[in-house]
Amino acid sequence: MSLFDDAVLVLKGYEDQPELRQAYLDHLSAHGDDGMWKACTAGHVTASALVVDPSRGRVLLTLHKKLRMWLQMGGHCEPGDPTLAAAALREATEESGVPGLTLLAGGPVRLDRHPIPGPCTQHLDVQYAALAPSDAVEAISDESLDLRWFAYDEVADVADESVVRLVEATRARL
Repeated sequence: MSLFDDAVLVLKGYEDQPELRQAYLDHLSAHGDDGMWKACTAGHVTASALVVDPSRGRVLLTLHKKLRMWLQMGGHCEPGDPTLAAAALREATEESGVPGLTLLAGGPVRLDRHPIPGPCTQHLDVQYAALAPSDAVEAISDESLDLRWFAYDEVADVADESVVRLVEATRARL
């Protein structure tokens, strides 16, 4: 099964945010496999994961190098990614430096469509949650200016509404 086929199956099985879910499916229907890749300037599917430590009530956010915003880990799908979940887990591991992350069961936690600087117009982000092991030690990647753990109730002070909604949805799933 291709990454495109997996994305369609994942989105068809996702039961929340029906209008946005349909917009993602319409995008993939209109653009086919191209809708998965960075080269698609009409937008493309991305995969991200909020790294969470439920035992300590905190999340790990990255200060994104280009956007200079506190965000969850994530980014573009790559040809070697067999599934959206695998892409999200790869991105979370690469950007956090934390080995042993596992995705929270139940598939994506949220969808978030957001505009980005050209030439592409938008990211259609499929958002997962990744559970950190109890001994997690983060390491800053080249894509980040900083990494920091934030208590759940601190996230609204540093991040935008999309991250706050992701934290809320993840906590509800936990």
